[in-house]
Amino acid sequence: MEIRAMTAEDYNNVYKLWNTIQGFAIRELDDSKEAVSHFLQRNPATSMVAEETGSIIGALLCGHDGRSGCFYHVCVKEEYQKHGIGKKMVLAAMEALKKEGICRVNLVAFRSNVIGNAFWKSMGFVLREDLNYYDFALSEDTIRIVK
Repeated sequence: MEIRAMTAEDYNNVYKLWNTIQGFAIRELDDSKEAVSHFLQRNPATSMVAEETGSIIGALLCGHDGRSGCFYHVCVKEEYQKHGIGKKMVLAAMEALKKEGICRVNLVAFRSNVIGNAFWKSMGFVLREDLNYYDFALSEDTIRIVK
């Protein structure tokens, strides 16, 4: 199993993976091939995939604004979960952020994502209860939740 930087050429296989993840939310506009390719152009070294025998079994989108990093769509194929793959991708993305001078990373996890929230706590992430997270959609494209 190899952890490496994600490329635009990985999109189709990553998108297929996203569609296998229970409760995963995909925004049609933000998660299109064009949008993800643009994201990867802006962040060429910080997003990761886990690959085994030519198949993508994990993915993590990661970018930064020059001050803080942010994780998006962190997932591992169900049959490969709880084998340290997510942790390896997170650590690789954190190292890539450090190389770019970023010293903090944040993420958003659905409250209903019990497995994901337990994972983030086990990695040392701290749940912030002192702030509110706001979102404003600039497009009418809907979020599709894969079940």
